Parts: sequence; structure tokens; C-alpha cells
Amino acid sequence: MTQRSFGRPEPVESGFRPAYPGQAWPTRQPTYTPPPPLDWHQQQARAYTPVAPPKGNRTVLIAAIVALIVGLIAGTGAAVSVVALDNNSGPIDNPSGPAIGVGTDPKIRTGSVSAVAATLLPSVVQLKVDGSDNSSATGSGFAIDDAGHILTNNHVVAAAAKGGSIQVVTQKGKTATARLVGRSPAYDLAVVQVIGLEAPSVQFGQSELAVVGQDVVAIGSPLGLAGTVTSGIVSAKNRPVTAGGEGEISYINALQTDAAINPGNSGGPLVDMNARVIGINSAIATVRGAEEGTSGSIGLGFAIPIDQARRTAQQLIESGKAFYPVIGANVDMQFEGGARVSEVTAGSPAARAGLRTGDVITKINSLVVDTAEGLIVAIRTHRPGERVRLDFERGGRPTQVNITLGQQTG
Repeated sequence: MTQRSFGRPEPVESGFRPAYPGQAWPTRQPTYTPPPPLDWHQQQARAYTPVAPPKGNRTVLIAAIVALIVGLIAGTGAAVSVVALDNNSGPIDNPSGPAIGVGTDPKIRTGSVSAVAATLLPSVVQLKVDGSDNSSATGSGFAIDDAGHILTNNHVVAAAAKGGSIQVVTQKGKTATARLVGRSPAYDLAVVQVIGLEAPSVQFGQSELAVVGQDVVAIGSPLGLAGTVTSGIVSAKNRPVTAGGEGEISYINALQTDAAINPGNSGGPLVDMNARVIGINSAIATVRGAEEGTSGSIGLGFAIPIDQARRTAQQLIESGKAFYPVIGANVDMQFEGGARVSEVTAGSPAARAGLRTGDVITKINSLVVDTAEGLIVAIRTHRPGERVRLDFERGGRPTQVNITLGQQTG
């Protein structure tokens, strides 16, 4: 019904047909619809506007909510009181809840530190050395073949060179007595052997192919803590480093690493992320002024390149001796800006090449030489009998000479 229908009679239905002849026309009383009230629009608007609940009901609702909150707080306090007063029982675990701490086992990713450690740890051993003079030393080593040969540092086993004992402890905790096969103070390397050693041999990599910045892992027994694994990178290559014990100075063309190396790591492997040995951890830099044996890792560790160590280990296993190259000249260890020749041995390769006292060697092949240590280290990266080129200055004039390296045992 619309507003327009108010006050008008409804139309009469048309089209009537009589059911029989003479039927009268039906009469209908028109219905009357009164007009709308004057406030009809306002009434319609109010019909579609929600009415706020009475204030009395709202007060009741708020009161009920407050009562519920107070009840919860009171219930919590009561529960705490029960637990506090009952000394014979603690909180009860809900056995029907979800299991915790039993997720999917993590997988060891190939090329990760975990994978490298899992591969190398069984091959790394701890060495405990006692000398005949009551001296002692501890260090690390690793199996290099199936005959029980273990490669380590000379300064680790030097105390037992003239009597004493060398004990080897495997990852499984088994202890065996090792014999000293041979050692090389010149390279700070040594080989010992345990017949029936229960340790798999390692795989050698190529230290020459190592690049600065690559990831590496160091394994050993720092401070007697066997099976310790640390990681870092190759920080630098061809670092001239001196190492070794008293009276036996070694010159190493070292790989530098920031992997943590501490006393006891000596002789342990430095490996790449394919679990291949690329160096033998041998020395650490110490803070100037620190007492000997009191300084730990400061992020400057040094390892003997495995390319050199492999050759020396083979010589020690075959003959018990190692050989290193020389030019047959002494150099001034205090001079800087090159390697100044202080003495030339008669009949030596240096003498045959025409070197004289006072000559300052500045290069060997294309490698720049800054110090006497740098020259010695650079020479020892080669083999006896190899021919190298030396650049030197004589009276301020640059000169070159080719020289065939000689050989010494040590």
C-alpha cells in the first residue's frame, strides 16, 4: 500500500458474468482507507532505528562481567594457594597435551661444518708425549694411511726424540703407544706410527689451490680438550712464519686462518669444506709482551701447507729423514728491505752462481722478498735440484742470476 491509496475507494472488480439468467449484479461496499497520520514519516524512520537497551539492563550486564572477572581472579589465587601449601606435590603435567621437543630430526647438510666434523673427527687423535728428561707435551695428529702412520708437528714429539714415550688417544678413547718414525725440524713435521690404529685415513687436498676467504675447519685437542672443532676462513697465504722448539727453528710458508687455534691444536688438520686436509695447524701469533704459553687464540693461526707436508711425510716414512733445499749462503736476520747475504759457502750453489757477501736478494722467481725469513721460506717451498731465478742488488744495481738448489737433511 502506498501513500497515494490513502482516502480513495478501492476499484470494483469488473467483468462480472451471471451464473444463471436473471442473476442480479452483486453489490459490494467500497472499503474506506483513512488518511495517514501527520507524523507518518517520523514513525517510519523510528521503526528502522535500533533502540538502546534500558539503563537498568546495562547496569546488570556490567555487574555480571565484573563478577565473572573477580571470580576468575579469586579462583587463580585459590589454585596458587593450594600449590604453595601442598609440599608433597607439584604442578601436574597434562599427558593429553601435544608432545614437545620431538620434531623432525635435523639433517647434516653436505659441506657444512657438522658434515666436515663427522667425517674428520674419527681420523684425528690426541698425542701425549713424555720425554726422558721429565719434559712433556700434548698435541694433535691425524691418520694419513692404512698402515697406522700419523702426521703431526715436530715440536709436539721432540721431547721423545731421545727417549720417552708417545701415547695416542683415538676419538673412541682407546690409548696406544706410538713409535717415532721420523721428524723434520726444518719443516716442523713428524710422523709416528701405531700398528692396528683404529682411525680412518684422511684425504689430502691441495693447499696451492686454497683461496683467501674460503671456509675452513680446524680440528684438534686445544688445552687437552680432545675432539675440538672450530671454523673460520683462510685469512692469507704465503705468510713467512718461524715455529718450533728451542734450538730447532722451522720456517713455514704458512696458510693464515682465523679459525681458533690454541696450544694443543698443533699437529691437527686444517680442512676445507669437502673434508680434505689443506694444512697442519702449527703456530699462533701472540700478543706482544705475553708470557710464553699463556696466550691463546687471537684470530691469527698458521698452518703448514699440505703440499709441502705430503712430500716431507713421504720422505720420513721411506727413510726416516727429510730433505730441504738450500742455496748455500747465510743471510742477515736483522736486515729489512730484502735478504742481505752475510756469508757464501765455498762450492755451494750460491758460490757457483756468483753471489757475494753484501748482495741484497729482492725476489725469488716472481715472489718479492722483504726479509731474510721471507727468502728462507720461499726457498723451502721448492725441492732440492729445482732451478730458480734470483733478483738481487749489488752496489745499488739490479742483477739477476739462475741457481740450482742444493740439499740438506733435517
